[in-house]
Amino acid sequence: MNAAKGLVLGSGLPIIGVSHLEGHLYSSWLYKPDTTPPPAPKFPLVALIVSGGHTELVLMKDHLQYQHLGATLDDAAGEAFDKVARLLGLEYPGGPSIQNASVDGNPLAYNFPRAWLEDTWDFSFSGLKTAVMREVRHGDSQKPLPVADLAASFQAAVVDVLVGKTIKATKEYAAKNILVAGGVSANRALRHAIQVRATCPLHIPPVWLCTDNAAMIAGAAYFRYIRGQRDQLDMDVLPNWPLSEVPAPI
Repeated sequence: MNAAKGLVLGSGLPIIGVSHLEGHLYSSWLYKPDTTPPPAPKFPLVALIVSGGHTELVLMKDHLQYQHLGATLDDAAGEAFDKVARLLGLEYPGGPSIQNASVDGNPLAYNFPRAWLEDTWDFSFSGLKTAVMREVRHGDSQKPLPVADLAASFQAAVVDVLVGKTIKATKEYAAKNILVAGGVSANRALRHAIQVRATCPLHIPPVWLCTDNAAMIAGAAYFRYIRGQRDQLDMDVLPNWPLSEVPAPI
């Protein structure tokens, strides 16, 4: 924040505060200058934000308008990947490690639980994590740990719930588009599953824009800028800012 304020003072450019999560959302509007612009997402849309710290379903009826539908009640999806990777002896970060280990695994080897939390749009991954822990601790100690099968079955369970809830919300709210964003949206199994099951146009940023980056923040700031938002230098960091409470420019 102080670096941004210094740039403002030195350049005379405006400062615009944005939410980190809306930065992830607006990564789907970005493209490289030397490429053909992709079709812009159309509203209303249902957005799934999946990262190490957040798992949330959001309804967007227009630019910068966010209606909270549901979120994780415990571990975020990315956090669950990290914890299960640690259980399996895989490297951090867990997302890429489990994805790579899953290549040689059978996603049907273990029937891990799916927490559907009926009649809500919320998520829960703590029970799934516990189920993996139980298999690791109580498996056959005389045999090598079936890491590939455990990883593939865990990943399949996470993806099944993420995609299932997103598709259901899309139908419930008659969304014209689906948007997936956040670090976990780089996961190949998630990308493939939602592409197969999507019932309307799908927008997922390229992998290089899925993790935290400056371009996505600039993208969100652009849409605030063209709507007249200008902030003051006394603005401060908000460590916890629910997306549904982020105001649109007046």
